Amino acid sequence: MTAAAGFPDCPSFAGRVIAWQEANGRHDLPWQQTRDAYRIWLSEIMLQQTQVQTVLPYYARFLLRFPTLEALAAAPLDSVLELWSGLGYYARARNLHRCAQTVVAERAGTFSADPIENAGLPGIGRSTAAAISVFAFARRAAILDGNVKRVLARCFAVEDAGSTAAGERALWALAESLLPDSRIESYTQGMMDLGATVCKRRKPACDACPLREICAAWRDGRQAELPRRLPARTLPERASSVLLLTDGRCVLLERRPPVGIWGGLLTLPEGGADAAEVFALRHGCRLRSMRTLAPVSHSFSHFRLTLTVLCCEVDERRPVAAQAFREWLPLADVARAALPAPIRKLLLALPRGA
Repeated sequence: MTAAAGFPDCPSFAGRVIAWQEANGRHDLPWQQTRDAYRIWLSEIMLQQTQVQTVLPYYARFLLRFPTLEALAAAPLDSVLELWSGLGYYARARNLHRCAQTVVAERAGTFSADPIENAGLPGIGRSTAAAISVFAFARRAAILDGNVKRVLARCFAVEDAGSTAAGERALWALAESLLPDSRIESYTQGMMDLGATVCKRRKPACDACPLREICAAWRDGRQAELPRRLPARTLPERASSVLLLTDGRCVLLERRPPVGIWGGLLTLPEGGADAAEVFALRHGCRLRSMRTLAPVSHSFSHFRLTLTVLCCEVDERRPVAAQAFREWLPLADVARAALPAPIRKLLLALPRGA
């Protein structure tokens, strides 16, 4: 094993990580008990920007419903979004479905052992592709998720790790230079486990770290400043008004287009008080009362949204011509429906009618 040009040679790095993982790392996660590329890929997508404990129940439910790649590819997107609902970052679910269909249609339902080939699939980047190659095929490849970036940036004092294009390239070069020639699965899992459980963003447990003796951040007391983060930016504010039409048993929802924020999910139709009566008549009911609920706020990665919610009580609905993108959802089904988390929380708090 050699180090990349410009980085200190550290022949004991991989050995320390492997020994620590085999003695102290995580060994009981469900996706660790398989070589099935489908299950490994599914776990990697779910774990993007999401903690393990949050993912575990979703992963189990997904495999019960879609036990194979072919089952996922054949399912309607609505069913995939329903199971994903609450996990957030819904583009992951849409890409997951599209990727499954691509692999079934174009690759005979089989992922490649080559990370370069898998990196070209929908929703699979360089690090996820490498994880599939490592854990499904024992292929030697470097991963670079947030946890691994933090370990490398601290251990080797990479100043602009991930905050610039040059820093990103430097981290990839370092990650590849440190790969061991054997036991690649233990090494890769160990790097992820170290970042998740020891070399944490806040209050790292340096006393328990196998890399402490060779860690530049620990030596110089720079754990808090490495990796350097871009200054937090103020999120722009957006506002919208939505209508919550309900007869006490059902609520009127519309399905968003399959792209963008909340793409493919059911949510409340946009509109204000002037549109409420028109909505009610169009959907076979008469408006009885209106009241404004407490605002609903939700932060996305690039803006903060505040919804003004107008709760419109309507009388018993009469049959009308169906609209493909709108439906009356029974309030009893809210917990299982493909809804954004803040909308689900709002609807679950509504009183049920008789």
